[in-house]
Amino acid sequence: MSNANQRFLMGVFEREEDVLAATNEARLRGLEIADVYTPYAIHGLDAAMGLRPSRLPWVCFALGLAGASFKVWFEFWTSASDWAINVGGKPWNSLPAFVPVTFEVMVLFAAVSTVAAFLVGRGLLPGKRPKLASPGVTDNQFALVIEETNAAFDIDEVSEMLREFGVTHIEERVD
Repeated sequence: MSNANQRFLMGVFEREEDVLAATNEARLRGLEIADVYTPYAIHGLDAAMGLRPSRLPWVCFALGLAGASFKVWFEFWTSASDWAINVGGKPWNSLPAFVPVTFEVMVLFAAVSTVAAFLVGRGLLPGKRPKLASPGVTDNQFALVIEETNAAFDIDEVSEMLREFGVTHIEERVD
């Protein structure tokens, strides 16, 4: 619901099974699903909406690997080149000694960078105000928002389809 002068039809449901079934049916009918608001994650909703798999695991892997690589290079450079100190006759470039700290740095880089990538990718920057479809959607309601893409969009037909799945409230909005 981001672009100005767009029309949306919102249906509010009481049960997760209803919103999941309505989302499946809306997608099968070729309707443009703008978003689905739920108070908690619903298994299978991403497939019902036709969303692509997230690229966040690849971001996590790449940045975790980058953090571990940087840390190994830095520790090797520090202990063998820049600050070479012979401690108990051990070699300066002992890679097995670097493993525990490398793992910890890898997890730190992966976790922090994944959270940052998620927040930036979704536009959830500090100070952004939430835009809720319905006041109870964060407590006990589920909302399916369908975009009216063209003049052939039949509100009555879509409303009837939503009623088949136990919609409690239907509202048309212009953003």
